[in-house]
Amino acid sequence: MYYYHIDPNLFLINLDQKIEGFRNFISSWLYRNEGITFLVDPGPTCSIGVLKRALEDIGVTKLDYILLTHIHIDHAGGTGKLLYSFPHAKVLCHPKGIKHLVNPAELWKGSLKVLGKIAKAYGKIIPVPPHSISFQDSIKWGKDRIQVVNTPGHASHHVSYFFKQYLFAGEVAGVHQPLPDKMYFRPATPPKFKLETSLSSLKKVIAKKPGAICYGHYGIRKEGVKVLSLARKQLILWTQVVKEELAEGEKNLEERVIERLMAKDTIFSNFEYLESDIKKRERYFIINSIKGIKGYVDE
Repeated sequence: MYYYHIDPNLFLINLDQKIEGFRNFISSWLYRNEGITFLVDPGPTCSIGVLKRALEDIGVTKLDYILLTHIHIDHAGGTGKLLYSFPHAKVLCHPKGIKHLVNPAELWKGSLKVLGKIAKAYGKIIPVPPHSISFQDSIKWGKDRIQVVNTPGHASHHVSYFFKQYLFAGEVAGVHQPLPDKMYFRPATPPKFKLETSLSSLKKVIAKKPGAICYGHYGIRKEGVKVLSLARKQLILWTQVVKEELAEGEKNLEERVIERLMAKDTIFSNFEYLESDIKKRERYFIINSIKGIKGYVDE
């Protein structure tokens, strides 16, 4: 199944990748009513075919807006390709990201450096026409309004979108993996990470009192304030554990940190209930997050 009807106007489009463990990993969100149709994070270039098929099955013939939480390749890399099919859609992203999507050479180079073969599997980034992309701090139509909230942390160019009860969160609250009767999530703190910046962004979105969090990775959780508050505590805990373990030396640091967190972080410890291929994927990104926190502690 490549899309789920979450609420009357809201759809989760599942952008599974042909990489081991990269399933139930990337959420693209579609919201439509009689006044507006918008899509949050179209995903990488390789997924645009699946995305278009889902939009066609849902009955979408036009997109008013494509909203980007940030310009990382797995969230925004396919934007230019999607515009071939929806040329009149307006693309919104952080001002820092605009030039990198209009001319993605540096973004592609950076993606290859950080992700390697994963970036190649995601597919090359198609440029976004300059006239199609801009930044707005809100979108208004009729009595409705989408609020754009500046939420740096995971990236300096990260924004979140708040509409009605929904927070389209990108990775401001980390990465979530649905489990039948448990909760698993963990920070998304790649280099270069600043704890104070991430905590400030979480404070902003908690203040909005969202009823539900629509994650970039992956799915939806109700009780938004509770979950965001837990994510904040988790971020502080991870930073403290990395700091304590780093004081003991760098040998096997990531393994030692993971072992400590499995004992101390009751949400992260539900890692053991993930399926084996998803565990493998998560382990790769967990180590990257620990490295990001280590860089912060080292400073």
